[in-house]
Amino acid sequence: MYQNKLLDAYKEAKSYVQDKQIAADLNIPSSRMSELRKGRRYLSDAEAIFLAENSNIDPHEALIFLAAERSKDFKAQQLWKDITAKLSSQGFAGLSLGITGFLAFGLIHPQCALCTLC
Repeated sequence: MYQNKLLDAYKEAKSYVQDKQIAADLNIPSSRMSELRKGRRYLSDAEAIFLAENSNIDPHEALIFLAAERSKDFKAQQLWKDITAKLSSQGFAGLSLGITGFLAFGLIHPQCALCTLC
């Protein structure tokens, strides 16, 4: 489970020994940590971003992989599995470049040749 990976990365980055230390940082009861570890509950987006930023993990990556874990629908699970497999094989840096490219195209308004001539 990706959220366990995220929790472990944060725990290592902070040199924590117990999960209740993470719970204190997230302002959640320590009993919820057990539910998170067992997959009965999921981290909120805000909690995932906090953990990722403080453990040198790309927050985009954290949100994508957690969304894949949360998916309940079988078809959606398969699609998320394909997406995360592609991201893992290509490296997450490629996604950042892709997002930057889409943003750049969104800012530029291409005009057709006839509009330019008019």
